[in-house]
Amino acid sequence: MPDRIPVYLMPGMAASPDIFEHLSLPPDQFEVVRLEWFLPEPGMSLESYARKMAQKVTHKAPVLVGVSFGGYLVQEMAEMVGARKVIIISSIKHKGEMPRRLLVARHTRLHKLLPTSLVTNVEVLARYAFGDTVIKRLELYERYLSIRDKRYLDWALDTIVHWERSQPVPGLVHIHGDADAVFPIGHIGPCIRVAGGTHTMIIHRFRWFNEHLPAIILQDRGSI
Repeated sequence: MPDRIPVYLMPGMAASPDIFEHLSLPPDQFEVVRLEWFLPEPGMSLESYARKMAQKVTHKAPVLVGVSFGGYLVQEMAEMVGARKVIIISSIKHKGEMPRRLLVARHTRLHKLLPTSLVTNVEVLARYAFGDTVIKRLELYERYLSIRDKRYLDWALDTIVHWERSQPVPGLVHIHGDADAVFPIGHIGPCIRVAGGTHTMIIHRFRWFNEHLPAIILQDRGSI
C-alpha cells in the first residue's frame, strides 16, 4: 500500500509504546510506527536526542504524534525528518504554556531534589509520568511504564523544566483534555479540547482518538 500515510507515535515520559495499543487507524490509509525511549548519553541535549531518534524515522514526510514529553520531542524532530504534520497530545507547544510549578522548578531547581532513585516504586514514578496524586490503578501503570532508569528520569525531568522553545512548530495540531492535571488547560493556548480528558486520555479515551484522529491527520495543514 504505497499511498498510505506514515504515522509515528511517541509515548510520554518513561511510558511504553503500549499506551497506543487501543489506538486504531484505518490500515488502508495509515502505516503506524511506534517509537520508544532509549537511554540518553551523558549531557545529551533534547536536540541531540531528537536527532538520534530521527534516525529511526525511515519514511518521507511522516506525521509525528507525541504524547506529553513525547510532544516536546516530536516538535524538535519535525524539521529533521521533514514532517508533513505534527500532532501533540496532553503536552505543550512552547515554554509559555508551562504551568507555574514547572517555572518555579526552573528557577529553584527543586526538581533536582525529586527521589528518582526510587524508580522501583511504581507509585512514585507514576506520579511523575502521569501526574496522578492518588494512584488507583497501580497495575495499569505497572504495565505502561517501561523505563525506570534514574539516568533517564533525571534527564527527562531536567529537560522538561528547561525547554526553551518559544514558538510552536508551524501547522502544529494540539489536542488537550480540559481535565489535564499535569498541563492545566488554563495555561494552554489554541487547541482541540477533549471534554473530561485527563493527562492519560490516550489510554482512557482511546475511542475519541479512534473516531477523530484520522480526520485530524488528513485535514489540510493549518495551525490549531
